[in-house]
Amino acid sequence: MHVMNEQLLSNNIANLLQRVRRSVGKSQYHNSDILVIAASKGHLAEDIRTAHACGLMHFGESYLQEALQKMVALEDLNLAWHFIGPIQSNKTAAIAQNFDWVHSIDRIKVARRLSEQRPQHLPPLQVCLQINISQEASKSGTTIEALPELAAAVVDLPNIQLRGLMAVPAANVSDDRQRDAFSKMRKALAQLKILYSCVDTLSMGMSADVENAILEGATAVRVGTAVFGPRNR
Repeated sequence: MHVMNEQLLSNNIANLLQRVRRSVGKSQYHNSDILVIAASKGHLAEDIRTAHACGLMHFGESYLQEALQKMVALEDLNLAWHFIGPIQSNKTAAIAQNFDWVHSIDRIKVARRLSEQRPQHLPPLQVCLQINISQEASKSGTTIEALPELAAAVVDLPNIQLRGLMAVPAANVSDDRQRDAFSKMRKALAQLKILYSCVDTLSMGMSADVENAILEGATAVRVGTAVFGPRNR
């Protein structure tokens, strides 16, 4: 692994924010800022420090042990940490204790464990429910049909707060199919909003599809490659 060039990272972030602003201007669903989450899994703590110096505050991680090491290295910074990967039951305690947001809840068992294991001195854990909107066998997520039951169970749990939905639609599809998947997510969120006033977040859109996600109503995007370049292996 090597530390990114600071100027390159700064240029990448400026270009991304310009893409986001341009897409917001074209979207009929927006009147507020987009939450930009830098997907920093596989990247060094030093690169996160530089990204923070360039104005980013929110960082998304999928690998728990890697994330915990970065948190220690960066504890002097005011960062918001988002867990954006699949959640194993034996990892919920550390996630509940160390993250501000979790975007990838797809079953009540995980939500219940996160609620029970969230320390009382911390504010409620902000959570999104993950929908497998393209019905891919390789991806986590509940279905649109099962969403009402899951949301009803999650919203009553103490120590976590339901904020919205997350999805990772199929890659390498046409713009129309991509927009259709994002549109389904927007409509699902609208239905949730009718029932729960706390719901306001639609977490979707990554480096390759951030424009289409924002055009269809994303309020948070999770972008890695466009910020940091390809992941270190």
